[in-house]
Amino acid sequence: MPGGLYANIAAKKARIAAGSGEKMRKPGAKGAPTAAAFKASAKTARKGKK
Repeated sequence: MPGGLYANIAAKKARIAAGSGEKMRKPGAKGAPTAAAFKASAKTARKGKK
């Protein structure tokens, strides 16, 4: 999966801001990332620039 979870979320938010008509899934909805997915991806997430 190129980019990973955080990159996919940022890309979708950008598409929504551009007027794609998409909506973010609600927590717990089918296909939405789980708490475990966020915990696992946080292990490899890049730290923000200062």
